[in-house]
Amino acid sequence: MQKLSIRFFDNKEVRAVWDDSTNQWWFAAVDIVAVLSDSQDPKNYWYVLKNRLKKINSQVLTNCKGLKLTAKDNKQYMTDCLDNQGIITLAKTFPGTKANRFIEWFTYAPETIDGKSKTKAYALFESRLLNNLEPGTIKSLQQIHGYLFGGLYDFAGQIRTKDISKGGFKFAPCQYFDTTLPNVEKMPETTFDNICDKYIEMNIVHPFMEGNGRSTRIWLDLMLKRSLKKCVDWSQIDKNDYLNAMRESVNDGTRIKALIKNALTDKINDREMFMKGIDYSYYYEEE
Repeated sequence: MQKLSIRFFDNKEVRAVWDDSTNQWWFAAVDIVAVLSDSQDPKNYWYVLKNRLKKINSQVLTNCKGLKLTAKDNKQYMTDCLDNQGIITLAKTFPGTKANRFIEWFTYAPETIDGKSKTKAYALFESRLLNNLEPGTIKSLQQIHGYLFGGLYDFAGQIRTKDISKGGFKFAPCQYFDTTLPNVEKMPETTFDNICDKYIEMNIVHPFMEGNGRSTRIWLDLMLKRSLKKCVDWSQIDKNDYLNAMRESVNDGTRIKALIKNALTDKINDREMFMKGIDYSYYYEEE
């Protein structure tokens, strides 16, 4: 099975694929061009640029290879891909501060807490943890959080003991967690509406100091898989639509339910679907 990934820079996708023969990630050159040039036709832009780089024997093309990547039509095509050094060299051919920001983002992201946590999230698919969890329980949510952030936060998997807020909204006071958390855990999860209501309530509780969204989206998928044999194709839900709908869900869950329902898929055991879901889940949390 291919290991696929989607990264985001300035809200634009940068597709990547793992190549076992070289033991590294390779990135779609056309996506880098789309990010750095803002071209309306990045494919043609890359075609012209590639020919120009060939004429000057640029090092950008030294390690350029064709690998299959999934396009927007969900079909796979052979795509020119570059390794880490090739991407950095390509970016340097573009003038301006955007190229500098891109290089900083590209080289630094894997070393951040989110970058390291995301790597751990990818490993969840191959781990036995997901198969051994009891969906919908507080314990399972703590185990997911502990897996994602273990070794990165000292509170990984631990229910918070301090009150927190975000964007002016105060999450549930921790002094009531002894009753609040069991009440959420007891909520039914037999229908789509049940499951979404439970997900919304857990978001309002926000039981961890950090990493709530990334953990609860996996938790949501586990409930959907068990009860409905469905999961969410998160790539079908726009970041801003999702964030706005989650803010509204405190008073009215109609919008977030509609977004999730329209993005349901029966590919519950599909590795690529899981990996893509992780990519989007972490993307939702980027400032």
